[in-house]
Amino acid sequence: MKIKARVEEILRRLHELYPDSECTLDLDEDVFHLVIRAVLSAQCTDIRVNQVSKVLFEKYPTYLDFLEAGEEKIAEIIRPCGFWKTKSHYLYETARILKEEYNGQMPQDQDSLERFPGVGRKVANLIVSEMYGVPAVVVDTHCMRVSGRLGLSSGKNPAVIEKELMKILPDTEWAPFGHLMVDHGRAVCTARSPKCEICTLSDICPSSGRKA
Repeated sequence: MKIKARVEEILRRLHELYPDSECTLDLDEDVFHLVIRAVLSAQCTDIRVNQVSKVLFEKYPTYLDFLEAGEEKIAEIIRPCGFWKTKSHYLYETARILKEEYNGQMPQDQDSLERFPGVGRKVANLIVSEMYGVPAVVVDTHCMRVSGRLGLSSGKNPAVIEKELMKILPDTEWAPFGHLMVDHGRAVCTARSPKCEICTLSDICPSSGRKA
């Protein structure tokens, strides 16, 4: 099966398997909130981030509230997310940069977003795709692992994988593909013991039956 046909078939099956696939971080209309949640999600589950951020934004809903609160008060709330000292500094600095350099308005391009502490390419792509409707591929550990096993990408460099996937995926599928990779990576194509015997993609996956 040629790559274009295989990609189409992979997408068809995954959309059928996960019809409600979407970002697992809570979303609202505030871009600042998603940036904060994304930074908190480093080495932390999205479920916990959603729980903690709900409390955080109830107490400090805006970037100005973050600046007034200071790092220590922010840290008290985000402690359950781990690495709370570093993350509280990142969150405070994000609020400061937003005020001093962007007049309170989150930028809409990846390069500018990556100027905020804790925001790399993955997070920047998430922000523009979810909040601004700009097609972007979010390459996290699930996407790296599953797309690699499917033979859609090579190597371990997220930037290279992003470019590879952009070449073979329709741009309308760039953002959804990342969510599908997370869903499938968690449910079936797990890191240590992939469940190839129940995988809906096993007959078209070059790694089917392998345990790595």
